[in-house]
Amino acid sequence: MSNHWKKTLLHPNDSIESAIKNLDETALQVVLVVDESNSLLGTVTDGDIRRGLLKGLDMNKPIQTIMNSNSFVVLPTMSSDLVLQLMKANKIHQIPIVDENRKVFGLHVLDDILLPNKMENLFVIMAGGKGVRLRPYTENCPKPLLPVAGKPILEHIIERAKADGFYKFIISIHYLGHMIEEYFQDGKKWNVEIEYLREETPLGTAGALSLIKEKFTLPFLVSNGDVLTHIRYSDLLDFHVDHKATATMAVRLHEWQHPFGVVHTKGVDIIDFEEKPVYKTHVNAGIYALSSDIIPYLKNNEYMDMPTLFSKIKNSTKKTIVYPMHESWMDIGRPDDYESLNKP
Repeated sequence: MSNHWKKTLLHPNDSIESAIKNLDETALQVVLVVDESNSLLGTVTDGDIRRGLLKGLDMNKPIQTIMNSNSFVVLPTMSSDLVLQLMKANKIHQIPIVDENRKVFGLHVLDDILLPNKMENLFVIMAGGKGVRLRPYTENCPKPLLPVAGKPILEHIIERAKADGFYKFIISIHYLGHMIEEYFQDGKKWNVEIEYLREETPLGTAGALSLIKEKFTLPFLVSNGDVLTHIRYSDLLDFHVDHKATATMAVRLHEWQHPFGVVHTKGVDIIDFEEKPVYKTHVNAGIYALSSDIIPYLKNNEYMDMPTLFSKIKNSTKKTIVYPMHESWMDIGRPDDYESLNKP
């Protein structure tokens, strides 16, 4: 998401004439009316202006006289898929993004969702694992190349990311990596660019990043090569940037019900009973957004998994955060996971 939306900000005492000029200059078809702290008060569209003019309002009148103070808004965590559904259902083309205090964070524009901007950020996919838990399927095929719905898992990830505007991919390979290279080559078939990190020995989900020769300037995404999801990767990146984080981990809410009644005790005394309680925890979804300043935490060709990297960053007082997911997600780790995806 670009910062072009910031040009749409006006104050309630600005004139209707200034709103018309703003609409012409930004071409975003909406003015966001904010107070001194950038909290949203309302919106003004071309339709609002036309209705005001029909009522005979003076062009020098303040825009608060015509603004819509009950416009649709969404939180930064709402996925673009849900935003798109909201736009279609209500026949609107712009929705302001605000936090819990209505402070403006951005603007969803229908055209940008349907035709996403080209992202210069790298998209790194970790595809070097042996997939031991998926044997015998992975004895002669790397897990990311296993077909789901007629195409490899890795192809699903690349196409999903491409739909969000990403086109610069780096794939880390080790086990049967030549098969992945032969299939995807340089990515031209998918109209993307693909380069490879060739791990001589397994380096882990974070350690492989030390092999990247390109200098990091922009934040980038990392995904495990066996994760299928409908997440909007660009939303995760926006969330990471908006929160000024060094490292962001996508997490899923996992619920587990205890099969027995639980007895809480203190010594020999019974304190409480819980009948088959449900425990809720956040689990690592295997998708991350990282800023360029993670480089000092990596050592060339040294093994490191992603939780260790996050711990190192957190211990140095840098900001590490989670991105709560609600989208569909599956980590294809076991044969029954894989078989369930390919049932007719």
